Amino acid sequence: MSQKEIERLFSGLDTSVQLLQKELGVSYLEGLSETGENLLNNRKASQENGVPSVETIKTLNELYEELPLNDMEAEEIRKSFQLALLKGSKNDQIQANHQMTPDAIGFILAYLIEKLFDSDVKKIRLLDPAVGTGNLLSTVYNGLSLRNIEIEAEGIDNDDLLLSLALINTELQGQGVKLTHQDALTDLLMDPVDLIVSDLPVGFYPVDENAKRFKTSALEGHSYAHHLFIEQSMYYLKNNGYGAFLVPTQLFESTESAALTKTIQAEAYLQGMLHLPKELFKSEQSRKSILLVQKTGENAKQAKQVLLAQIPDFKNQTSMHYFMQEVENWKQENIKK
Repeated sequence: MSQKEIERLFSGLDTSVQLLQKELGVSYLEGLSETGENLLNNRKASQENGVPSVETIKTLNELYEELPLNDMEAEEIRKSFQLALLKGSKNDQIQANHQMTPDAIGFILAYLIEKLFDSDVKKIRLLDPAVGTGNLLSTVYNGLSLRNIEIEAEGIDNDDLLLSLALINTELQGQGVKLTHQDALTDLLMDPVDLIVSDLPVGFYPVDENAKRFKTSALEGHSYAHHLFIEQSMYYLKNNGYGAFLVPTQLFESTESAALTKTIQAEAYLQGMLHLPKELFKSEQSRKSILLVQKTGENAKQAKQVLLAQIPDFKNQTSMHYFMQEVENWKQENIKK
């Protein structure tokens, strides 16, 4: 992987965004969306009502022509775009639920997902119902692609700016993900999928009337969005399919967790709960874990031993090696057909 090319593409994206910010008076992420759409439009900057200026249009088009997109692998493009997303998140001070899933978490999720599927699997239908900017989805997509698996991916989000960025992110990588602008907790017009992976939005879901349709809804007041998302995912997984979710570490410690546990047990098997390194989070309250569930089916069974683990600091190579061996041993004993 060429770090030089990654930095070169990021630098070009960053320069073009700043030009557009100055001309259009928009936020960084809005400028990134605009420049991304220009790139998808045969690298031609668009003009509306004389803005941007002819001079800026010329500068942008020259800049776009110099970008090394044609010489880069999908994962390199994703990393460049991620750097721009990180800068935008910082500059625009976006809310926590809109923050991008860090790469380290994306890679460990991709690793775990690869372990869940047999080596003879040739095609996977994949969904992220809270896709955001698409970074987690495209990380998993690229990881599975290395195994020559054909991937049919979909993403859903109710934020049009984030969805625009996800479209650009995945299209520049040639991933062809189907993206839908929708509240993912309403009825979805899609067939069940083999895998659902998502960094779930944490907090309260504001539409109480819709929440009442769910078994995990609160008896009083707003319901937890992440509880509803997990339940919704159960209904859109194929039999034997997997769900891999980023959830609060204290997921099963709240008073509302009894209904969630009951719902998971009725629809699926809880196969794993892996706690992410505390170094990744600002506080104990913000810590997250990876929840692994498997939809019931003729080829699914409850693991003899649920995978409960503390993922070590990613920088500690020795500890990570032991952790990966632990996961491999667990797979051989519990998942292998």
